[in-house]
Amino acid sequence: MACRMEQVQVSPKFRVVIPKPVRESLGITPGQRFQVVQYGDRIELVPVRNIGEMRGFLTGIDTRLEREPDRGR
Repeated sequence: MACRMEQVQVSPKFRVVIPKPVRESLGITPGQRFQVVQYGDRIELVPVRNIGEMRGFLTGIDTRLEREPDRGR
């Protein structure tokens, strides 16, 4: 995963423009929706995905884990 750092400025209406190289590399389109997540003093924008796009995204995940005795199988 490549790390890209760009600077942006917040407008008087609290708007931020996502720089073109970032939009293009992530395939962001006009009207796309994002969740805004605050982690301490950091803000992350997480794309809202259609539930249909999520199908199979956990394929291959290792589900074997040690469970607490009261959790059963």
